[in-house]
Amino acid sequence: MAAYKVPDFNERAEAARAAKQRALELLRDKPAPDPAAVAARQAAREAKEAAEAERRAAKRAAEEQAKADKKAAAEEAAAAKRALTERAPIVVPSAAELKAARDARYAARKARK
Repeated sequence: MAAYKVPDFNERAEAARAAKQRALELLRDKPAPDPAAVAARQAAREAKEAAEAERRAAKRAAEEQAKADKKAAAEEAAAAKRALTERAPIVVPSAAELKAARDARYAARKARK
């Protein structure tokens, strides 16, 4: 049995050239794509892209609407707070009024016993 012979540069170049030639022959022998199938794939791709664009537009519109709703709610809350502070000023009871209320609660507790 003969020992393995390492191919030299010329043998490797010839093998590469032959492989390239076989690949080119296979490519030439391949039939052209069916125009109807190509058109169907193109139409499917365009429909998919249109659906995706529509979905993105709907999502963007929903986000814009959510932002607008949030801004309107914040403005409404601010207006309600402003109206509440303008309408009813905060009344701080005096020390005498606080003492009178405390005495009334104490008297009520005593009356229940």
